[in-house]
Amino acid sequence: MLIHKVKKIESQIGEGAMRELAEIEPAELKRRLARGEKLRVLDVREPEEVAIAPFPNALNVPMGEIPSRANELDRDEEWVVICHHGIRSAEVAAYLARRGFQHVANLAGGIDRWSLTVDHSVPRY
Repeated sequence: MLIHKVKKIESQIGEGAMRELAEIEPAELKRRLARGEKLRVLDVREPEEVAIAPFPNALNVPMGEIPSRANELDRDEEWVVICHHGIRSAEVAAYLARRGFQHVANLAGGIDRWSLTVDHSVPRY
């Protein structure tokens, strides 16, 4: 199951309404990826950040481009949204959920927590 904990966030993209947001822990994401589960990683960091600490096989769409490019994403796929610390990705996950994405979650703590707890080879910045 993708949801490990639920947080209430206030989205700054779109309506700004409070809503529940699914989050996945880095270790759980690693387990699911290792099992070959079909899920997609959406990295909403800027290209300069991705160049420093890439996430393998992630689709990079910077947060500011999401409103104009959300139609490029398959609503039926399972998405895990990532950023540096999990703030921007939480905003984007909430935005996508409001637009009908049924299976979307935020990576708790972002790429920074991924580096600290799962893959120490990923540079921290």
